[in-house]
Amino acid sequence: MWNWLRLVKDSVSEKTIGLMRMQFWKKTVDDIYCDSPPHQPVAIELWKAVKRHNLTKRWLMKIIDEREKNLDDKAYRNIQELENYAENTQSSLLYLTLEILGIKDLHADHAASHIGKAQGIVTCLRATPYHGSRRRVFLPMDICMLHGVSQEDFLRKSQDKNVRDVVYDMASQAHLHLKHARSFHKSVPVKAFPAFLQTVALEDYLKKIQQVDFDIFHPSLQQKNTLLPLSLYIQSWRKRY
Repeated sequence: MWNWLRLVKDSVSEKTIGLMRMQFWKKTVDDIYCDSPPHQPVAIELWKAVKRHNLTKRWLMKIIDEREKNLDDKAYRNIQELENYAENTQSSLLYLTLEILGIKDLHADHAASHIGKAQGIVTCLRATPYHGSRRRVFLPMDICMLHGVSQEDFLRKSQDKNVRDVVYDMASQAHLHLKHARSFHKSVPVKAFPAFLQTVALEDYLKKIQQVDFDIFHPSLQQKNTLLPLSLYIQSWRKRY
């Protein structure tokens, strides 16, 4: 379901069609919680998961509602708007993952909130070259204005210092969220750690972008880290996130 919702924006040419698909998923979730899922493979599997793990409907609806609002091709007005989007999508997905793991813990929820926000910011940064190739820029307008950067600067792949300053500010905010999430490390149940291993990939990207002096278009950022699976294994073995 998550991938279907994520791809709606890029796979439809008209907003009306996207809205229709979102309405389908809203009704599907309502039907699932009435024990009458539609005869659709993804819906049936989601219904099974809801029954098995007693998943909270609110998190599912937040994801759909936020994706629906995001169908407009508009840049985020400020970093808080991007963080709100990440909270309602990435963090909600983590709350559901915690429920699947059978964890109800306030510290784990706080960590999930910060990790989700870090994920949202990093995803926005990573997707910038792709969006730029489609003549789109979604980076927060307040940070761009602060450094005197226009959308056109990103579309022409400028490497000017003020463009890199925008990227630096966003990367710093993502890093701060990771730091906050890890501050709960000793209080979060060990059973929750597998849900948070995405922090390894997030930190890897933030380190790489720092190494190229926050040049968001540097070719190395598009290359896969072949050692990432090993890093994930080590963090899992060390019971850290």
